[in-house]
Amino acid sequence: MSVSRAADVVVVGAGLAGLTAADALVTAGRDVVVLEARDRVGGRLVNHDLGDGLVAEAGGQFVGPTQNQVLGLAAELGVATFPTYAAGDSVYVHGGRARRFGGDIPPDPLALPGLGLAMARMNRLARTIPLEEPWTARHARRWDGTTFATWLRRVTAGTGGLDLVDVFLGSAYGATAAEASLLFSLHYIAGMGDEHTPGTIDRGIAVAGGAQELRFHGGSQLLAVRLARRLDGRVVLGAPVRAVEQDGRSVTVRSDAGAWTARHVVLAVPPVLAARVSWSPRLPPQQEALFGRLAFGALAKCEAVYDEPFWRADGLNGQGVFRAGSTVCSMFDNSPPGDGPGVLMGFLGGRQWRAWAGRPARHRRGAVLRAFAQVAGRRALRPREYFEQDWTAEPWTLGGPTAAAAPGVLTALGPWRDRPFGRVHFAGAEHADYWNGYMDGAVRSGRDTARAVLAAAD
Repeated sequence: MSVSRAADVVVVGAGLAGLTAADALVTAGRDVVVLEARDRVGGRLVNHDLGDGLVAEAGGQFVGPTQNQVLGLAAELGVATFPTYAAGDSVYVHGGRARRFGGDIPPDPLALPGLGLAMARMNRLARTIPLEEPWTARHARRWDGTTFATWLRRVTAGTGGLDLVDVFLGSAYGATAAEASLLFSLHYIAGMGDEHTPGTIDRGIAVAGGAQELRFHGGSQLLAVRLARRLDGRVVLGAPVRAVEQDGRSVTVRSDAGAWTARHVVLAVPPVLAARVSWSPRLPPQQEALFGRLAFGALAKCEAVYDEPFWRADGLNGQGVFRAGSTVCSMFDNSPPGDGPGVLMGFLGGRQWRAWAGRPARHRRGAVLRAFAQVAGRRALRPREYFEQDWTAEPWTLGGPTAAAAPGVLTALGPWRDRPFGRVHFAGAEHADYWNGYMDGAVRSGRDTARAVLAAAD
């Protein structure tokens, strides 16, 4: 019979939400242990070593205006930001033709009028969504019974606007508009702001002035590394949690590294993984059903490393938008700052992931590099290094970047998302109303959950 160690609070998951919650609880004087299944901290934040102290992000990386929680945390930890490279032209690829353009909206004269109308209506409808209780919106049942794609087809009149929205959703949801309800999508858009600034789809897709505006010196995983360092030995790696048992007085968490008994638990893991833990007593069936339906989308990041960012000399910023039929849905210049190597990064998300993830790695590599060459030129075919991060293959993540709710889920089960189960509280980027699925959402959720634990009667 194993001996349980004791703590005031056990935090499960050393991603940004779990570490933020643990940090707040330690600051408040609580005895905390963090159990992490992986052999590293960061969760969906992970840096790829380029050598010479340089990195490229293989997980979450972008931040921007109104993401004040994660930006404030970065400043507190001494992690500086730098602008995502955006000088010069982007490239729009459609029907085998590549066209240069400026700004964030690609030059598709047939699709743009419908897309512009749809974006304006999205923003207007998103303002009517009560962020904390989207299922109480006036038209919640009708909107939740409709896919985002059905609504977009009606608004854009089949001009191609849906294809362009799916380019964004390939990296934002790891899915398509056909897989998410309209209500969830409007709630997601409404959260692309803060308490003082309404969320807009424009902010979500933009680089300058938008969600892709900035990156972190040293890569985004540095935030998690420094938080874990500040927790000073309280993080236990290689400790996947298998069971959570509770009575009215305490909670016991059983992991591969041993058991801990605490007054409260913060479970900061993807919802679908929370549903797979062995619970005693069992999770409420509504909560179990919700978490099981909040499976992550399908996303991989494909990156090619070159001796220099050669595309910049041609007046290109390395950004590409691919409408239907390409290997990747979008791409960015992911080079570290300074005079180091050049890095091109492409998102293989949703429809593209399903088309390419099962093919031989060499075929997928060749197809990705050919897509990069359509944007950056033929030199893109000859990288010095190529690497991929397929988040669906990560057993402690199972996809990315977030969980998009299908029709019917929010109105039927949404109120169970953040509801504590006895002494267990739930945290994570998917538990945030503002910037759901983003780093800012993870920080917000971690801090909100820590406050809830501190306020709970023992």
